[in-house]
Amino acid sequence: RVQLVESGGGTVQAGGSLRLSCVHSEDIYSNYCLAWYRQASGKAREGVASIYTTDGTTRYADPVKGRFTISHDNAKNTVYLQMNSLQLDDTAMYYCASGLVCSLVLESVMQSWGNGTQVTVSS
Repeated sequence: RVQLVESGGGTVQAGGSLRLSCVHSEDIYSNYCLAWYRQASGKAREGVASIYTTDGTTRYADPVKGRFTISHDNAKNTVYLQMNSLQLDDTAMYYCASGLVCSLVLESVMQSWGNGTQVTVSS
């Protein structure tokens, strides 16, 4: 299984920005999916953004479209989530996930998960 380690979380004021990073444990040569999910306190985990490593195809959940950007650096084995115009509702634990297929609605297709990094947006 691919090991994933997230970093970059923290506390930021509403309207601010953060960039999350997730390092994966091995080179990914085939078209592989890397994704970000999040789970707010008392809520179910939800998909945020995904990217296929070879062709760069991305997908975003509606609440983050236009504010978040997912990207992947093959040389650094790292996937990023740039989060701009952060809102109070973005407060959550953010998880990095990987798998052969991307899905933002069916998390069971994701095969590996990181331990998460906390993002807190304050007013």
